[in-house]
Amino acid sequence: MIIVVTGAFGFIGSNIVRALNKQGFTDIIAVDNLTNGGKSKNLCDCEILDYVDKEDFIQAIANGDYDNQIDYISHQGACSATTEQDGRYMMKNNYEYSNVLLEYAQRSEIPFVYASSAATYGDKTEFIEERQYENPLNVYGYSKFLFDQVVRRYLKNGLSAPVVGLRYFNVYGQDEWHKERMASVAFHHFNQYQKDGKVRLFEGCQGYGNGEQVRDFISVHDVVKVNMFFLMNHLNEAEEISGIFNCGTGVARSFNDLALATVNACRVSDGKPVLTLNELVSQGILEYISFPSDLANRYQCYTQANLANLRDAGFKENFLSLEEGISEYIRYLLT
Repeated sequence: MIIVVTGAFGFIGSNIVRALNKQGFTDIIAVDNLTNGGKSKNLCDCEILDYVDKEDFIQAIANGDYDNQIDYISHQGACSATTEQDGRYMMKNNYEYSNVLLEYAQRSEIPFVYASSAATYGDKTEFIEERQYENPLNVYGYSKFLFDQVVRRYLKNGLSAPVVGLRYFNVYGQDEWHKERMASVAFHHFNQYQKDGKVRLFEGCQGYGNGEQVRDFISVHDVVKVNMFFLMNHLNEAEEISGIFNCGTGVARSFNDLALATVNACRVSDGKPVLTLNELVSQGILEYISFPSDLANRYQCYTQANLANLRDAGFKENFLSLEEGISEYIRYLLT
């Protein structure tokens, strides 16, 4: 069995490859753009069949080089920079690339699972996988939104193989170091605390107090569990499941909660007592900074995944709480 993972050296892709290895799958074609060669270390502990450059892979598909060879595609490759303003680059990298892979998967009858995003919802306050709840605020969100519309047309007109889109909410965890500014707030807080002994959050905006903007934060380990659920369902030839599904915990937590969990996990590792939020602020460990102008009108102050469709599809596992997930992540970062 040959499994293709695009974005295989990236954040979520590398964790999926690692999970596949744990399930005994090693015939994995790792597709990525390794212009940032440092990402190669994300798969140093993994077994794969082959590495193929993203552009070479697209050409190989067009040439028919992989016809009748691929059994499953996990499409995680994308530009995830919500501040990217080059729409032409974003649409080519996210929308057009995804279309090529989807068309190939349908033509070849290959199950196809891909990364969508909660950015498709934009400033909406309900997060249900339906058109009326979607209003992306930036070109990244639009690139994901538009591809979801293509998938919906396939779903309506009939599929030759299962297609699953997963709308990731705020993911944090192992192997995100290379994402720089787009790495999770937890990652930045860890580094800030290790370097300066303090962490920084945005001041209030859009009616929210300092650090009180809320998001659905999800550990990458839980994201992988959802991906593996659909993979095993398709490989075991169980009832075919297709659709677009939210991939979050279903619980919204504030950035203050995240900062508190991160700092206290670091303090526990140092043998220090945990602190309250008020103590963090009064001791200058938590500092609020001005809201960046380049995010004005393009920032989600509230997200919370509605998990009804995911649960109806058969995914019953519990998600890590914010404190559990952050504690696990900090232990990993410290080692």
